[in-house]
Parts: sequence; structure tokens; C-alpha cells
Amino acid sequence: MIYRIKEKFWAWGNDFGIHDNNGNLCFYVDGKAFSWGDKLSFQNAERKELAFIDQKLLTWKPRYQIMVKGELFAEVVKEWSWFNKTFTLDVPGPNDYLITGSFWCHEFTFERKGKKVATISKNFWGWSDSYGVEINDGEDDVMILCACIVIDQVLHDEKKDK
Repeated sequence: MIYRIKEKFWAWGNDFGIHDNNGNLCFYVDGKAFSWGDKLSFQNAERKELAFIDQKLLTWKPRYQIMVKGELFAEVVKEWSWFNKTFTLDVPGPNDYLITGSFWCHEFTFERKGKKVATISKNFWGWSDSYGVEINDGEDDVMILCACIVIDQVLHDEKKDK
């Protein structure tokens, strides 16, 4: 499945629309405007919350928790690396994802058990950011898309700090 994620330019907080390759809205991300750290509600097209993304503050590495029904489901952590951007998506059991890519090329790859399962291709379109995410069949689309939102938040924060 291929999704297009587009940040809403004129919105309070960090809001994103996630569409399929036919342009149909599949998911919506509602960012809280006034909060300590990023807090984002990941919702289906009918605005029912599927997951909640919460930035953990006062940590050595950027860290975000993905909550499902109030319970910790996964954690995304930016790892230390010299040349590439590296993240881990820690999910229950041995099925963790390694996410590697380049900020400059705007390309990221998700790997699980040494196999590529998803890719992100980021482009700049007009006034706001937009990028494509291709996810292999059988993967957890919601968790991968939540991780994509986290990567966008981390890279945006790093760009802002420079």
C-alpha cells in the first residue's frame, strides 16, 4: 500500500492528513497545539483514535511512545549515528523495526529481520511538507505510519535547533 502524508500548513499544532494513492483520506493526525513535547492523536478517517503518540522529555535520545487504548504498544527512539539517521521502532516481541535513512536525501527504509518492509520518500510540495510511504502487505500500517510521523517531528525539531 502506498500512502501520501501531508502536513497541514495552516493548523494549530502538527496536523497531518494521510491519503491512499487514489487521494482518499485514510488517517488523520491531530497534534495538540499547546503542550510540553509533541502529543499527537492518530485517527482513522472517521476521527476515531487508533493510537496516541507522546514525546518523552528529558531523555538522552529523542524518544516517543505509541499508546493504543491507553497501553504502551511501541516506542520510537532516534539512535546515535554519525552519517545516517537511524531510528528503532520497538514493538512487543522480537519484531522490532530498524529505520535508516538520510535527512539530506529525504529517504528512509524500514527493515524487520533483515528484510525491507517499508520506505519513505519525502518531497517538498508548495507551502507544506508531503511525502510518500510504501508499506509491504502484511505489515502494521498504523505503527509504521506513526513512526513516520515521529521521524518528521524529530527531523523538524533538529532543523529548528540549527
